[in-house]
Amino acid sequence: MRFIDSHTEGEPTRVIIAGGPDLGSGSMQQRIERFARDFDPVRRAINLEPRGSDALVGALLVEPTRDDCAAGILFFNNTGYLGMCGHGTIGTAVTLAYLGKIGPGVSKFETPVGVVSIDLIDANTVTVRNVASYRHRSDVTVDVPDYGTVTGDIAWGGNWFFLAKGTPCPINLGNERALTDAALKIQQALRDQGISGRDGGEIDHIEFFSEALSHDANSRNFVLCPGGAYDRSPCGTGTSAKIACLADAGALAPDTDWIQESVIGSRFIARYSLNDQGEIIPSITGRAFICSEGSLIQQPGDPFAEGIS
Repeated sequence: MRFIDSHTEGEPTRVIIAGGPDLGSGSMQQRIERFARDFDPVRRAINLEPRGSDALVGALLVEPTRDDCAAGILFFNNTGYLGMCGHGTIGTAVTLAYLGKIGPGVSKFETPVGVVSIDLIDANTVTVRNVASYRHRSDVTVDVPDYGTVTGDIAWGGNWFFLAKGTPCPINLGNERALTDAALKIQQALRDQGISGRDGGEIDHIEFFSEALSHDANSRNFVLCPGGAYDRSPCGTGTSAKIACLADAGALAPDTDWIQESVIGSRFIARYSLNDQGEIIPSITGRAFICSEGSLIQQPGDPFAEGIS
């Protein structure tokens, strides 16, 4: 399989540009279900060690079903499949521009949760106009064993998030293990207590917030992704969920910048508009940079040809 790796504000994306599985026709949702059912060893080979890492998000390019879309994108990580990925969309856009497949300006991508548009501002800077996002429930309390009671909001930004009010410790890399441990406990407690998103959607992302360290940013976050790895970027869908909560609370006006800082100090610039149905449509601006390109090889007899799991 041929791939190009990039990072978006520190978070890696691996775009499979040739040699991936043939998922046939149908909707993006049908194709990602086919990927999971029939080709999951391919996901593991791409994402897991020794070829990948826990932080890596994969993106498989497929033919879109709509004529107005430049590509269909299926996202996946070390533990499964994602409906949408904000940093991955930025990374894919920069990768397609690097390949000469798209140029400056607006393009559309088809994902399993809907069509998103991107504005390629320059070779490395992209604005993603995400799917409609919303706060599903506010001030939800969950009892977390060995940790205590935690209150937060449940919101959709392309994935389901529990946005905790506050943080168990300062948000910096020195506290990464403590932050990860606390987020994992919250994630498990939500499952055990049957707390979910709309229509039973699993809340598989946990987000903590604190004051920003940079004087010109609004907030600093720590995001735990499915599979137990933390997001090096401020998380595109997580920032979309945050924007939806702020908008719903009347704490952020449309077309007002919100600068979200990550645990490593990288940042996204976010804002939102309202569509004709009154839905919150977040836009996320960030940068991605190409890191490497090459081929993934599976030699006969390799005991870890499908990754270490």
